[in-house]
Amino acid sequence: MPLSWEQVIVHSSDPVTLGQWWVDALGWVVVHSSADEFEIRPELDRTPGLDFVRLDEPKQAKSRLHLDFRPDDQDAEVARLIAHGARPTDIGQGDAPWVVLADPEGNEFCVLSP
Repeated sequence: MPLSWEQVIVHSSDPVTLGQWWVDALGWVVVHSSADEFEIRPELDRTPGLDFVRLDEPKQAKSRLHLDFRPDDQDAEVARLIAHGARPTDIGQGDAPWVVLADPEGNEFCVLSP
């Protein structure tokens, strides 16, 4: 029996606030919301999604898993995300063709070149 990829779990101290940040950043839709869990997807019936789940421990190190996004215009997308509250982050990438950003809780993600 094959497996279907349902979602990526993102631990968060404030799942609703962080999940809403990602909704606004990606233009996705909310499929579930409670005080401890906030699930979003590209479209209501399309997976995989992101599920933000409360974890009261603070983030302590570089994420072992991160998301990569490939926009049509890297510079414009990086500028848009920074204006939205992302921040540039150095995880040792050096002079790479991608840009590493972090969301408001410090979760790293990459914006690739087209």
